[in-house]
Amino acid sequence: MTNENLAQPDQHPMISYIDLWDRNNNVTEIEIPVAFGKIAGKWFGPKNIRPILCLHGWMDNCGTFDRLIPLLPKEVSFLAIDFPGHGYSSRIPDGMAYHQMDSVLILLHIMNEYRWDKMAMIGHSMGAIIAFMFTSMFPDKVEFLIGIDALKPQSYYPKRFLSWAPVMANKLLEADKRNRERSEPPAYTYEDMLDRLFEGTMESVTRETGPYLLQRNIKPSKKFPGKYYFDRDNRIKYNNIPGWSDKVNYALAKQIKVPQLVIKAIDSPYPGSKEGFDEMVAILKKQNSMFRVKYLKGSHHIHLTDPELVAPVVTDFLRKHWVRQVDEVVSKL
Repeated sequence: MTNENLAQPDQHPMISYIDLWDRNNNVTEIEIPVAFGKIAGKWFGPKNIRPILCLHGWMDNCGTFDRLIPLLPKEVSFLAIDFPGHGYSSRIPDGMAYHQMDSVLILLHIMNEYRWDKMAMIGHSMGAIIAFMFTSMFPDKVEFLIGIDALKPQSYYPKRFLSWAPVMANKLLEADKRNRERSEPPAYTYEDMLDRLFEGTMESVTRETGPYLLQRNIKPSKKFPGKYYFDRDNRIKYNNIPGWSDKVNYALAKQIKVPQLVIKAIDSPYPGSKEGFDEMVAILKKQNSMFRVKYLKGSHHIHLTDPELVAPVVTDFLRKHWVRQVDEVVSKL
């Protein structure tokens, strides 16, 4: 499928390089219809095999898996999606807010669209949290899940809720107002955008691997030739669920009985990936004999910056738990 971000006559060379990377890895762009537009994504591997659904992190996109998936078994299919408001997927209507529970509904919609009775998931950060939530709520719909440097929704205590919720509500209104102005966001050179991504991710995305995320997150400026702007929905910055407690998260964990692998990046700078992690691991180990945790030296985006470390761990897990499912519906689509 064509996309307006592609084939720009004066585009930066790295954009062409990522396009070539996709072609060399036989990537197919897909679109799944939803009520407010589409869910976009990238399909890797055989088209007649039910894929593993790959879920990206907060303010990222499916390009986060570009360097990992080609190192995984070739006989396995992968469908990496852009969540609403990210990458090439549609934004939700004006005046609405993003919440992580909405992403659970998106996964149900994808299952209904492809007529899957079950699915397997790999998630990073926010994507890992959403996979955890989905598996806890619909354990009979999941074959297995793999989470990278995240495990559970962020816990909220009374003081945290009261201090964060009003601020988030006001920021959502401000972000929605900026969206409605329809004016072009600030523009930067490609190199400047790499610097901003490097700083914004607490240096967990390197300048060398940043282009894989920028590919679906930027558009060329119409005002300033040779510059680009971020094309994400402003509202996605405020999509946490205020109010979930440790007790809720622990109750969710006890529902998971399928094979589960968690990869923890030892050098991750993100507080959310550490808060309550050990306590949750202890519960999962006790409740689920098929739970495994693997600690790897690397930062939050370890699957993107150091895929050669992550791939063997994921491959070993897949060899034990992945079952080839021929999917005639997918082949027809």
